Amino acid sequence: MPDFIMQLKNKILFLLVFLGGSFAAHADLSLEGHYQGKNLYVQNPEDEDGFGFCVTKATVNGDPIVDGLQSSAFEIDFSQFGLKIGDPVFIVLEHGLGCKPKVLNQEVLLPKSTFEVESISCTPDGKLVWTTTGESGKLPFVIEQYRWNKWVVIGEVDGTGDATTNEYTFNVSPHSGENKVRVVQTDHTGKKRPSDAVSFTNTSILEPEVNPKKVSKSITFTSGNTPIETKYEIYDAYGNIVKKGVGSEVDCSNLKKGAYYINYDNKNEKFIKT
Repeated sequence: MPDFIMQLKNKILFLLVFLGGSFAAHADLSLEGHYQGKNLYVQNPEDEDGFGFCVTKATVNGDPIVDGLQSSAFEIDFSQFGLKIGDPVFIVLEHGLGCKPKVLNQEVLLPKSTFEVESISCTPDGKLVWTTTGESGKLPFVIEQYRWNKWVVIGEVDGTGDATTNEYTFNVSPHSGENKVRVVQTDHTGKKRPSDAVSFTNTSILEPEVNPKKVSKSITFTSGNTPIETKYEIYDAYGNIVKKGVGSEVDCSNLKKGAYYINYDNKNEKFIKT
């Protein structure tokens, strides 16, 4: 009986080792993105035994790639799979454990900013509406407002990525006087693609003033004698931002003595902390 048990254990151990080796005989390299009209190139080294090549199986959205695997490099031709621009793509490269393929240009699967603005407008109370066509991948639209002599990011809306007509909305917080806003996309190239700017004016918003110019404890924003809320940023003399927010009063008691610069409403001013 002990010999039988020992033989059985050995057989089970052999089976486990065999199955373990079978399960670990290969690994998968996967990547995903969206078809942008360009093919993918894969560097395919020899396998660890030197009798073949690393990639043993490759699929695009579950469909097998038949040609090219038995070479040191191969091209994945997406036109064979009936894909359209913007369609999702999921690629799996099955390869041996002792080697690894290299995808040479995987950036071609990243979405590009290709949108065209059909219309863009903003109501006096700040409702921004724009329509687009020609999107080829899901990228966010960043909304920028021109204030303090620069374009300031105020929000973000996800793009649908559809090539058909798409409509988007965003609520802008207006400042006094003329407002200018635009939408911007930035893809993997890092290049910003802005729309034309649209202008609007909200005559109900009063122009605030900041007091005092020499500050010991706090700054207040008023119109006449009435406190008024506004967006603000405070920088020190070295250009470091020390406070930001929205309100009618700013506590400055913890600021060190010296010169500061404040952006508020659509103005830039200097004040002294005493």
